[in-house]
Amino acid sequence: MGTLHKNYISGKWAAGESEIENRNPSDLSDLVGLYAQASTDQLEATLDQAAVAQLEWESYGIERKYAVLNAIGTEMMARAEELGTLLSREEGKPFAEGKGEVYRAGQFFTYYAAQTLRQMGENAASVRPGIDVDIRREPVGIVAIISPWNFPTATASWKIAPALAYSNAVVWKPANLTPASAVALTEIIARQDIPKGLFSLVMGAGSAVGQRLVESPKVNAISFTGSVPIGKGIAQSAAQNLTKVQMEMGSKNALAVMEDADLDLAVSAALGGAYGGTGQKCTASSRLVVHHAIHDAFVDKMIAGAKAMVVGHALQEGTQIGPVVSAQQLQENLLITLLLGKQKARN
Repeated sequence: MGTLHKNYISGKWAAGESEIENRNPSDLSDLVGLYAQASTDQLEATLDQAAVAQLEWESYGIERKYAVLNAIGTEMMARAEELGTLLSREEGKPFAEGKGEVYRAGQFFTYYAAQTLRQMGENAASVRPGIDVDIRREPVGIVAIISPWNFPTATASWKIAPALAYSNAVVWKPANLTPASAVALTEIIARQDIPKGLFSLVMGAGSAVGQRLVESPKVNAISFTGSVPIGKGIAQSAAQNLTKVQMEMGSKNALAVMEDADLDLAVSAALGGAYGGTGQKCTASSRLVVHHAIHDAFVDKMIAGAKAMVVGHALQEGTQIGPVVSAQQLQENLLITLLLGKQKARN
């Protein structure tokens, strides 16, 4: 049996109504741990406490907020090797990328720490005599953050850091495929000088906890990164309460290579774009548009480069492509490949 890792709710670590296993996709015998799944009742308690904490946090001085965010980022960067190992162990991307992701995420926090000291408004004259126009940034309240598994630390950090910097409370539901990275980041945030309930981690299925979160009238804004179908569902749910929504959804990116391109550089960029992050990025170069004059030469170099890439255990030195994150994701990828092959055969 593995160690049970809990949710962080209303300033306390709490067990859920059930647990899920988290296994290393590079070695399925390696149990990373057991992770609690929050109940909807726990979510409601979290949201109630977040509303109280947000008002307290808003009253903190800007230097106090700076100290909190800077401490989070500094610790993340200092522990990039340790936390990057954990990230790669549970998600499957090569260790160098996992370490780099954690370090970069730490930089997000230190950047927004500095932003707390640079918050500036605007003043303008009004058309009405004796009246001035004052423009300033104000918190929206409670921000629900739903983050994906392919960048479990980075994507969450670039949402959490600015939300906290501008005096909001955060309720974070990470992807269930990468809960270890979420708990590790939460442990760092939980140690800081913040009001009880300002930041909460609620792990659970998107169809249960996630759905209740985006439907809640207690949530003032939602930030989501994930698939188009789920994003559409979130938008529909949020519209019922006129909740502010920011979404980054799946894409199909094209990389164009023109006839005057440096061929070796273009191939290197295409390989990195297509297979970086084990090819599991929404920003992956999934379509290559190559000028006919250099098409054959480019394809030959691309095939040779792809064959030379090292596939292996995410934590093994020299690995360039790790495993697919889960068996379910592998099956989905195989199905897509099969369907594309049939479509190509028909054409």
